[in-house]
Amino acid sequence: MALYLLYESASGYGLFLAHGIDEIGQNTEAVRNSVVDLNRFGKVVKLAAFNPFESALDALNQCNAVSEGQMTDELRNFLELSLPKVKEGKKPKFSLGVADPKIGSHIYEETKIPCQSNEFVLELIRGVRLHFDRFIENLKPGDLEKAQLGLGHSYSRAKVKFNVNRVDNMVIQAIFLLDTLDKDVNSFSMRVREWYSWHFPELVKIVNDNYLYAKLAKFINDKSELSEDKLDGLVDILGDEDKAKEVIEAAKASMGQDLSPVDLINVQMFAQRVMDLAEYRKKLYDYLVAKMSDIAPNLAALIGEVVGARLISHAGSLTNLAKCPSSTLQILGAEKALFRALKTKGNTPKYGLIFHSSFIGRASAKNKGRMARYLANKCSIASRIDCFSEGSGTSFGDKLREQVEERLDFYDKGVAPRKNIEVMKAAMENAANQEMEVENGSEPSSKKSKKKKSKDNGEAKTDDKENNTVTNGDAAETKSGKKKKKRALEEEETEAATENGKENGTEKKKKKKSKDVVMEDVSAVSEGKKKKKKKSAAE
Repeated sequence: MALYLLYESASGYGLFLAHGIDEIGQNTEAVRNSVVDLNRFGKVVKLAAFNPFESALDALNQCNAVSEGQMTDELRNFLELSLPKVKEGKKPKFSLGVADPKIGSHIYEETKIPCQSNEFVLELIRGVRLHFDRFIENLKPGDLEKAQLGLGHSYSRAKVKFNVNRVDNMVIQAIFLLDTLDKDVNSFSMRVREWYSWHFPELVKIVNDNYLYAKLAKFINDKSELSEDKLDGLVDILGDEDKAKEVIEAAKASMGQDLSPVDLINVQMFAQRVMDLAEYRKKLYDYLVAKMSDIAPNLAALIGEVVGARLISHAGSLTNLAKCPSSTLQILGAEKALFRALKTKGNTPKYGLIFHSSFIGRASAKNKGRMARYLANKCSIASRIDCFSEGSGTSFGDKLREQVEERLDFYDKGVAPRKNIEVMKAAMENAANQEMEVENGSEPSSKKSKKKKSKDNGEAKTDDKENNTVTNGDAAETKSGKKKKKRALEEEETEAATENGKENGTEKKKKKKSKDVVMEDVSAVSEGKKKKKKKSAAE
């Protein structure tokens, strides 16, 4: 039985025919020794057909299909044209050797070509890979390496789904730096307080904020030079005139010792460094908020940017966080307490990093564990939506946050929350509306402005409609035609209603008149009868 080998290279599909397999006896050791020598291997394996890829994109698509175990139309056509045709009802006298058993089973299901994948076939394919450039004619040296390098980069990029705006590593580094900056700014500001308190100790009790203290230390410099002239500058820094006057009064009666100009310059320089670090910390926080809105918008909308970034950094990546069940996410960050509880057979922790969320703090003491479990559930849903969905809206995050708020009200006041199905349907509708708005661009705003103009100017309605029909095409013409027909029908109905009303009114008036006439006749007849009775009685 003849053995064909399918080799998927970076430049195209290759089909090789292996001769003399029966003589070798399918001994893997013999094949392994003969693979290195081209003279011996070339006598056994020869090129039968070669189908080059059309472009780099085509090569990437074929490589993705082969890696997933799928046979493309190009591969099917190549095999049907290159392999011997099999008559119906007869067994084929050949078999196809493939490297991956998955694609072999798929080829057999689709084309009924028998495929095999074993150590012997893999050794032969290894030899084909080693000497592939010798089998293909007119192949320049270095072309195959370039094709392999380009396909490797594109395949890896497609597998990773590389997106510059959704790299969660930046969030991990930013939150680590933010925590480090918080510690450094606090320690440096304490050092400024201790250093400047030798000169002006009363300022510590007046100003509690570290950033403002560093600013004042740089602005005041020497307390003996502080006077009413600097009141405006102090008011600009503190934002309170009473505090500024209190600082001036304290400087006049200060018990601190005098410092030399060199010491004051060093204090000023260090205070400036602390101010720069505090300002950079604010910018870094803004950067973190912006990155979280790109990477995990729903998680940020649900639990906040800082807590969400801490969860991502502790899990290692957004993908790892999405893979975590809600029970793991609930105690993420409390691993020491968990293992201590398991070791001592005590109570396990109820929450980890999500304790810093405002929802846990707002819950009562007996409901904190329930709230942590419910919040972890919603956080796991939000992280999975952010990780695996292509959209970047916050509709799901906002709805999940509403659910958590409703759950808080349920625990505190007993108000029944909405069902999860209803909330998710509303979130999906909002997401679809946002996508439609993004696709339409600025159409809704233009429509609103046109409506306002048409309300203000009654005569300009027809001109605007004509312009819209010209710009929008046939669809707009049909819409305007339908609107005109509807308006005409409504006008006809209103006219018919008014006419019917008028007719009914005249008929009613006639009936009333006729009734009045009848009543007058009846009264006249009764009066005549009474007169006759009186006359008869008088006679």
